[in-house]
Amino acid sequence: MPKPQKKVSKNVTSRGKENESTPAEEKKAPTSPKDPHPPPTQLTKPHGTSSPHVTTKRRQNSSKFNISKNRVLTEPIYPESVNMFSMNLFRTLPPASNPTGAEYDPEEDEPTLEAAWPHLQLVYEFFLRFLESPDFQPNIAKRYIDQKFVLQLLDLFDSEDPRERDFLKTILHRIYGKFLGLRAYIRKQINNTFYRFVFETEHHNGIAELLEILGSIINGFALPLKEEHKMFLLKVLLPLHKVKSLSVYHPQLAYCVVQFLEKEPALTEPVIMGLLKFWPKTHSPKEVMFLNELEEILDVIEPAEFQKVMVPLFKQLAKCVSSPHFQVAERALYYWNNEYIMSLVSDNAKAVLPIMFPALYKNSKSHWNKTIHGLIYNALKLFMEMNQKLFDECSQKYKGERMRTLDRIREREGVWDRVEQVARKNPKVRACGHELAQPMCLQCTAVDPLLEVGNPYHGSSPAELVTLDGEQVSLPELDGKAHEVTPAGERKKPLLRRKSELPHDMSTLTAIERHKRADEFLATSKENS
Repeated sequence: MPKPQKKVSKNVTSRGKENESTPAEEKKAPTSPKDPHPPPTQLTKPHGTSSPHVTTKRRQNSSKFNISKNRVLTEPIYPESVNMFSMNLFRTLPPASNPTGAEYDPEEDEPTLEAAWPHLQLVYEFFLRFLESPDFQPNIAKRYIDQKFVLQLLDLFDSEDPRERDFLKTILHRIYGKFLGLRAYIRKQINNTFYRFVFETEHHNGIAELLEILGSIINGFALPLKEEHKMFLLKVLLPLHKVKSLSVYHPQLAYCVVQFLEKEPALTEPVIMGLLKFWPKTHSPKEVMFLNELEEILDVIEPAEFQKVMVPLFKQLAKCVSSPHFQVAERALYYWNNEYIMSLVSDNAKAVLPIMFPALYKNSKSHWNKTIHGLIYNALKLFMEMNQKLFDECSQKYKGERMRTLDRIREREGVWDRVEQVARKNPKVRACGHELAQPMCLQCTAVDPLLEVGNPYHGSSPAELVTLDGEQVSLPELDGKAHEVTPAGERKKPLLRRKSELPHDMSTLTAIERHKRADEFLATSKENS
């Protein structure tokens, strides 16, 4: 060992003269062979012209706060530390600043900070150093850190101050790691917190932090997974997707789900079916989050599990590609840039391509966003390169379906034309001509949603022709013929919306009649001047 290290050891192990020693005395101080205290960590001597007295003082301060070397965590300290933490931090939280449960956006909204944080921070830091000390003995601390303590600690996770929740997250994680007897209880109470959040309140500030703790816990689960852990995934984590404030904790939730699937690939099918069950219908940003999570799941899915879920999965993706919200359609089409997903699709193209082709072909012409057109053409190109023969078969099948749809439209219009022709033979057609003509105009101008603007069938010439008295007549001509049938007197009447008739309340009518406007109190500024 180098000589400077011996000098420091001699100075620290000498008990009576430590504060008064000088460098000259350090050379003469003998080392006691029976000293029970281990030598301290080597301190680097500062360079420069600093005096020896200053150097000695700095070494004293370092050893004073080095609790791991002085064995300061004696048994009487444990109840005092836990009691101090409980007295200062276990409290009733103030009312939430957002009691209605509206969605909190961490990027837009400012968090509510605790006014007493300088005091609370000192207590949190002390207790965290207490738990992380190498001298900490869980066998002694378990008498004081019990289930009641953990339950009160979990209640604090609803604090609106993110700094406090971050300390709580670290402390609870340390307790989970050091106290084996409390692990099952901690998981159970976290489950109860999630149940209340999902099915009762839908408002809790610490869901993201609790999920972050669970992410590290799930990562340490032994294989095979216990039935308790599988039920936690299916009954707790999946229902968390349906809460409207999903954006606050979605990254942590997706991480937990993916951790489960990496541990147990057989859970992929129930997880994906659960996601499809909770898939949002009218909330586009939430739908984008579902697509993000689904891609993370597909990145770790096994090929055998993919075959079990590919049909319902790509039916939902086809709906997303057809979404009028361009971010949803764009996010779904980004799946075609994922090489692993495309390899799975290529191996199962016969099942996937017939599902996706109609949505891709239809929206390649009808979607309003030009960016979506380019992504769709890219997806169609990839499908064509995968299997040219299957692509041609799907194209021919789609065209056949389109022609059959047009035939059904023409057949339906022909039936309505025959009904109209029979109605025109009625001798009273002149008397009720406007009732006959008006519905026919509506019927002709809005024949079917398939012919509306934005649909690939729009503009097809067969759909614009109807049969009237054995002749093919265009829609404008038919509208003009229906206008001629309408009597001149009825033709001038404007089409007015019928007003609803409300029951009359005599007391209300009397109060309205007796009401007089207080004009003397409503004088304008000009009148006052």
